[in-house]
Amino acid sequence: MDRRTFLKTGSAGLAVSAAAAVAPTILAAERPKRVAVIGCGWFGKCDLFRLIQVAPVQVVALADVDSRMLAEAADLVAARQASKQRPATYGDYREMLAKEKPDIVIVGTPDHWHALAMIAAVQAGADVYVEKPISVDVLEGQSMLAAARKHGRVVQVGTQRRSTPHIIDAKEKVVEAGLLGRIAHVEICCYYGGGRRKVEPTDPPDHFDYEMWTGPAPLRPYVPVVHPRSWRMFMEYGNGTVGDMAIHMFDMVRWLLGLGWPKRIASTGGILVHTDGMANISDTQTVTFDYDDLAVVWTHRRWGTPVDKDYPWAAFLYGDKGTLKVDVRKYDFVPRGKGQALHQDFLDEREQYPEDKTEDRLELHAAPANRRHMKNFLESIARRGRPVADIEEGYISSTCCILGNLAMQLDRTLAWDGQAGRVVGDDEANRLLARPYRKPWVHPTPETV
Repeated sequence: MDRRTFLKTGSAGLAVSAAAAVAPTILAAERPKRVAVIGCGWFGKCDLFRLIQVAPVQVVALADVDSRMLAEAADLVAARQASKQRPATYGDYREMLAKEKPDIVIVGTPDHWHALAMIAAVQAGADVYVEKPISVDVLEGQSMLAAARKHGRVVQVGTQRRSTPHIIDAKEKVVEAGLLGRIAHVEICCYYGGGRRKVEPTDPPDHFDYEMWTGPAPLRPYVPVVHPRSWRMFMEYGNGTVGDMAIHMFDMVRWLLGLGWPKRIASTGGILVHTDGMANISDTQTVTFDYDDLAVVWTHRRWGTPVDKDYPWAAFLYGDKGTLKVDVRKYDFVPRGKGQALHQDFLDEREQYPEDKTEDRLELHAAPANRRHMKNFLESIARRGRPVADIEEGYISSTCCILGNLAMQLDRTLAWDGQAGRVVGDDEANRLLARPYRKPWVHPTPETV
């Protein structure tokens, strides 16, 4: 794989950057877009507040199953948006979509709700910003892609590495400039996390509708750690560290190198260290995405120390002329032999956006990327085009991560046919592409959306 492979992606990246820069001008002449949010937790609000920062939108409604979280979010929105109006609040997103008919919907729910919420939003006529991974099983992702195309809606996935300024710089100045030479191996990794101590089940609090929160997932006994955020420790609601962290790095590498579907996916790992905890996600796992002439290898450990302390959640692109290290905060190009080393840190925009200084739990390195991701989303809506993290790209990256978990579960390599959307010659694996839904929820299919 050499520089010619990347030439076609270079102009696309520059076009995206230019389009994002003019988006506010395009949108200024239009009436404010009516925005609604499904899932008002930490990152749902982060996404919404970045949108408010870059466009004169009107947030008309919020939906969440936690009435306390919902009320707090409505107060914050009233303080942040220009109109100072408090959005309507709903416990059921379906009622909200039917009554409010928003132009834009942000889906910031736990992963197990992404598919149903996103599909309902596009069916209601909204363009959608949906968080990653787009789905918990493969059939959900196929249905989401089919729904977006059938209803003609723009859907941007929250894989904002594609809009991260310093990573765009690395793509242009290192990858597309040919400084790496021939690339035949990429390592992606995460060494964050830990175990989860056991907590006794209890009744959910009165302000939290646990039945609705569980939705199509299996109904587990309620434990306080599950909400908010720690639901990621349970496979019933997501895809573990691979679905949470690997997707960012894998999607970034696919974008950097112009990669589509891998030919084969293999994985090993399990719960090898935190055997006495309550989490049921792997604490140790390696996934190999095989592209024949290139291997992209993911490793995570939720214990121990990072291989490179400066890059604990990162990608390492190895070429015969040098190595590129990339994470959410910086990149380093290290030439092999003579040559100029390159380094760049993330873009800090706290002075331009003073709200960033006081916003609760805001990741400062992610804010500039999220703003540009939102600008690209809005510009794509204006021209009715595909955004940089279009739903199809989210489907590919999410599916590959799900298949990594299935390969570990089945203890064998899976050969994937991306066009057919099936595992080649493996009926057992194909039966696992859709998880059972808890009644009365009905699993979507491409034919029914």
